[in-house]
Amino acid sequence: MYEKGMKTVSDSQVETIHQLRYIDINGQGRLFGGRLLEWIDETAALAAERHAGMNVTTASISHLDFKEGAYLNDTIVLVAKVTYVGRTSIEVRCDTYLENLETGMRHSINRAFLTEVCVDKEGHPTPVPYGLKIESVAEQARYEGALNRIRMRKLADKEGF
Repeated sequence: MYEKGMKTVSDSQVETIHQLRYIDINGQGRLFGGRLLEWIDETAALAAERHAGMNVTTASISHLDFKEGAYLNDTIVLVAKVTYVGRTSIEVRCDTYLENLETGMRHSINRAFLTEVCVDKEGHPTPVPYGLKIESVAEQARYEGALNRIRMRKLADKEGF
């Protein structure tokens, strides 16, 4: 087994910003959940690709909480951070915020956890070249949360859920 190089959470963090347009709005006048899911998937994949330095594919979204709606012309900010690195997979937490343009204040409207798998040119899973260097208590807590989610996914798979 080889020794992985290490990258930090901040090395691969990604932030994307969108202003809601008519194309992003559903029949009830709010942000269409499918559009937000598209943005979450893209932002999380970018964070995983920055961490790995290679292509990834989304294997799963294990958690997705819609906390609040957003409306036409609202500014939406997505922040993706790596929380865990396994042999071929990377877990990414993607937080979505509504940003007040006057004050710059953000409040959370969604949180999702995605599992991204590193793939070679043929699309086969391949080892993640870099480990994750934990630098803070908050990052350690997110890492331990990832371990719990992994354990729960394995239990659910075993029980057929």
